[in-house]
Amino acid sequence: MRYVKDILQRKGNKIFSIQSFSTVLNALKLMSEKNIGSMVVLDDSGKYIGLLTERDYARKVIVKGKSSDELCVSKIMSTDLPHIKLTDNIDYCMMLMANHNIRYLPVSEDNELKGIISVVDLMQENIIMHKDTNNHLESYIKGSYVGHGAVA
Repeated sequence: MRYVKDILQRKGNKIFSIQSFSTVLNALKLMSEKNIGSMVVLDDSGKYIGLLTERDYARKVIVKGKSSDELCVSKIMSTDLPHIKLTDNIDYCMMLMANHNIRYLPVSEDNELKGIISVVDLMQENIIMHKDTNNHLESYIKGSYVGHGAVA
């Protein structure tokens, strides 16, 4: 079983953030520069208060005909995302994303933001897990597997 901590160890826990009073246009420019689909939104004290996603922009700015160079990030960010812990497994995260129709989950421990995982991160982790399983099975079949009760 793989866990959130495994994803953050693999991809790192670098968090790209923006202040809540910044314009949506500035956030979009940063997201484009960093090639990311979401940004953490911080209040004046630097505390996590929400997440801005490309979906937020599409649904709350473009579709409604608003101006991204005048609108503040705080007006369109997502604030109701479920939080996950480092010890949550990836199946639980996939279930949360499916049930809430979301693509990103904030990771918190002891009221501190540790990172963000995306649906792509979960897919990549599943691919890695399947490759590991296939490698173990191949080694076992070839007789070179040394593990749980196997004799080399």
